[in-house]
Amino acid sequence: MHEPHYSLPMVKDAPLPFHLPDWITLAPFESYLGMTIDEASEGKAVLSMPFRVAHCQGAGLMHGGAITSLADTALAIAIKTLLPEGTQFATIEMTMFFKSPVRWGTIRGIAEVTEKSERDITGTVAIVDEDGITAASFQARFRVKRRHDASALRN
Repeated sequence: MHEPHYSLPMVKDAPLPFHLPDWITLAPFESYLGMTIDEASEGKAVLSMPFRVAHCQGAGLMHGGAITSLADTALAIAIKTLLPEGTQFATIEMTMFFKSPVRWGTIRGIAEVTEKSERDITGTVAIVDEDGITAASFQARFRVKRRHDASALRN
């Protein structure tokens, strides 16, 4: 399921020890958590993630960090549908509101980009359980890395 080199430490200034086969795909951490991309187009995405024992917090509920990871990834995938391949961007601000505990099953992150400026992109995600209950609501802002004009750097 996971490639053996995924357990290796990341080394300063070393090339990435993995390759993503497509622009809209899951990174190693997201695959490790069991996420899948169900839909992705036109600023929207739906991702799902099964509740595994490894996702538990001490009381047996799904850990908030796992839920937040799904939300953040779902919105990032929605954003990728609007940006040219290879564009670098990162989450710079996020808010998560937990509404109902997740005790079992598969959850879905339903993401939508709500605003896009030159460098900032905002959006929302609803985390929904198998019973259709909204377990959490997520809002975030991402920032696109500045493009540098190589000719301007030489002058």
